[in-house]
Amino acid sequence: MRTIRRDGEHELEIRKSRFLCALARVDSEEVARAFVAERRKLHWSANHNCTAYVLGEDGGVQRSSDDGEPAGTAGLPMLEVLRHRGLTDTVAVVTRYFGGVKLGAGGLIRAYGGAVSAAVDAIGVLERRRLLVVDVFADYVLGGRLESDLRDSSLTVRDVAYADRVRIEVALPEAELPAFEVRLAELTGGRAESEVRGTTVVEVEP
Repeated sequence: MRTIRRDGEHELEIRKSRFLCALARVDSEEVARAFVAERRKLHWSANHNCTAYVLGEDGGVQRSSDDGEPAGTAGLPMLEVLRHRGLTDTVAVVTRYFGGVKLGAGGLIRAYGGAVSAAVDAIGVLERRRLLVVDVFADYVLGGRLESDLRDSSLTVRDVAYADRVRIEVALPEAELPAFEVRLAELTGGRAESEVRGTTVVEVEP
């Protein structure tokens, strides 16, 4: 899964028409539609405000609109860019200010798709990974050294708490769990315990 790094916008000029692409991270259709409405209000005088968005972990929710451009020449090319890039939870609005030169169907498809592609390139993407959340429990005498060793590894240490024992919360790919358990036993001589508590999604550089 991937999503855009941040909200942002990018502008292209193609044969005297301005194509302004705004991208936003969204987590529901309601939020996506609200962003679209906001852009249409902001650019009320534009000739077209065409839209596309993809939502959900599997990208299962997909919508697009040509907003008055010839059918299939705006929203669908925009949506195809989002699909091709593997992006989800992302909405794109391309605002067109007509410059007087008609582009034809092929030109429109290239322009709208190109506007989204250029905006994604300019803003950047992050990869989403689902990781296991694992609690590690150890006695105080082991806690400091164990925390240091875990932080020095490739694991993500999310939290450390001191109560009757030390609890260190780490996140790791499921495939690495067996090796982690072996490593933990080696580091502590078998005196630490671990328990899978759930999952989390993190965003990292692709």
